Amino acid sequence: MAYVPPHKRHSKDVRRASPIPETLQHQFQRNVNLRASTSHKNKCGNIVYADHAISKWFAVGLDDDGQFPPNIHLEPTSYEDLERKYGEKPLVLVNSIITEDDCKPERNCSKSPWEIIAENVHQELLSSFEILRKEMDDQGSEKVKPSLIAGLGKFIFHRSTSMSLQRVNKIQVEEAILRQLIRSMYTNIPSSYMENIIDEVVPAIGVDFEDEKDVYTVKVSDDTRPDATVSCKCVVLENKKLHLYKVELNHVRHMVIDVSCLDKNLDLRLKLSSRRILTALTDDEMNSLRDLISSAVLDSDMKGGLKWPKKGKASSGGRYRVVGVWHTITKAYRSSSFRLKARDADRYDFRTGTAETTREVYLKLKGIVSKIQEPGAESDLISKMLEDSLRLIWDKFLSCEGFLTLFASSSAWIVSSRD
Repeated sequence: MAYVPPHKRHSKDVRRASPIPETLQHQFQRNVNLRASTSHKNKCGNIVYADHAISKWFAVGLDDDGQFPPNIHLEPTSYEDLERKYGEKPLVLVNSIITEDDCKPERNCSKSPWEIIAENVHQELLSSFEILRKEMDDQGSEKVKPSLIAGLGKFIFHRSTSMSLQRVNKIQVEEAILRQLIRSMYTNIPSSYMENIIDEVVPAIGVDFEDEKDVYTVKVSDDTRPDATVSCKCVVLENKKLHLYKVELNHVRHMVIDVSCLDKNLDLRLKLSSRRILTALTDDEMNSLRDLISSAVLDSDMKGGLKWPKKGKASSGGRYRVVGVWHTITKAYRSSSFRLKARDADRYDFRTGTAETTREVYLKLKGIVSKIQEPGAESDLISKMLEDSLRLIWDKFLSCEGFLTLFASSSAWIVSSRD
């Protein structure tokens, strides 16, 4: 069977929104962890947070008293992938006033939404980066690369194990409900959105095409690094064999700020993370990894696009073992202040046996990262750069026609505490 790329498989001011009220904020903000180690994993073992990581959530579009307006509801998804993942229908915040023509309620506000978001992000970004800077200085010969990423998608809310669900028509958003829900971001956007970004937005904002990369990333566990995952980035040579060109440790998150954009149909996640490129591996370590990579076989019928046909070939010397595969096809566009990436990804996790195929668009705000690393960088200038980037994102990237049809449903659920 011929290989099928993942992407071919199945004035605008708003009312001012303050961060979520104090009684809710602690439910969404990670407590500062003062342990001496540099990072820790989440319960799934896939996402790594720095011990001093900042994580918070707030909404843009709240009423003047900081409450959700009556046109905002929690409604269930009917998207099968999400229902399979969570074992039930997760919930999304839906604005009943927004239509497919992107109509929005009129606002009378002294500040724009991008100003509000920048004010809520600026200090957290500076303090997170200062801690990251010290960690970068302590790494010695290994290269640590920071990145500030603006992710686009829709926040999904789902229950914890201590909650029960009752069927109703709609759920008016209340503090008592949101306080109990777990939040994650769904980033798989429709093909029409990606086409609009490439065909319409890219020419309008004046970014230049940089390159297109077809990369296989083999995720490997290392017995000498039990708390880390080694990522082996590879390209395919003419002989259909993989060539290993970069080895790095999994990304570490230092700041994650989630913004529910109530007057848009996409939400925003700003994430400061770092990755450590392993440049001091011994010859034996590199040979073991290359042996592991070279034994892989391209197979379009396999999830992730790779297989290890011979028994034992998915491990090397008892130290390295393949735990996952990513196949990504990424188009990158560059400006002086950011890189825009449109990515099709086919992922498979050997540990859990789960697979996903996603279509994603995100921005790497490299201009802000470069400026913040300069000695004596002015806080006001960084704030202005952040505000300008957020205005561009608000105007050009948060409207996605048809996205909410993924979450339409004829029934709904309400969350209640279980005794």
